[in-house]
Amino acid sequence: MKPDALINGVSMLSLGWLRETVNFPTPQSQSNTITVPGRNSPIRFTEALGRVAYQPRSFDMTFSMLGDRADFDMLVSLVVNQFAGKLCRVTLTEDPTLYAVGTLEAAPTYDPLTGKGTLELSCTDGDAFLYYVEETVESISGSGTAVLVNDYMPVVPVIAATAETTLRWVIDGESFQKTVSAGTWEIPELELRHGDSTVSVTGEGTTTFTYRQGRL
Repeated sequence: MKPDALINGVSMLSLGWLRETVNFPTPQSQSNTITVPGRNSPIRFTEALGRVAYQPRSFDMTFSMLGDRADFDMLVSLVVNQFAGKLCRVTLTEDPTLYAVGTLEAAPTYDPLTGKGTLELSCTDGDAFLYYVEETVESISGSGTAVLVNDYMPVVPVIAATAETTLRWVIDGESFQKTVSAGTWEIPELELRHGDSTVSVTGEGTTTFTYRQGRL
């Protein structure tokens, strides 16, 4: 299978572009240090808020085609009118379970001697994390225990309850309890970390946890 990239679900290969290169480097952390005179190590603020925050992800992709200038202009037009300057979802065929989010900019070039046209799509403001295409959904009918599995990106699940429900969970040794009525809720204290999080559910209805996982 030829390597491809899907932008907002549209295949670049189907538009007539062959993918040549992709560059998805790991985003850098937001770091800040202060050098204190007389000390042999600086004061580091990378994890000042209890976790590492990351700078926007930058990435670029290069595509090519062979044909005359009219063909090149037509293929470029198909891409730039749909995606240039817009916030897009980008998925690579090597890992179709993940997608990146960012604003795409286009840089087309054409060589009349060889009849080869290239199109570079680049992003400098992408979300640091890559997101899973499929959301994670966990449902509990009545009372029970929900085990919420999460990758490395912290996320707060959306909770849908069909009846009054009491939730209990523990994070970093601290116990939490929250009673919600029927409806849809987001509880900031119920932020999922990497690994398994256990939530005790007490109620008569159905409780559904929905969230999208992500990783660098």
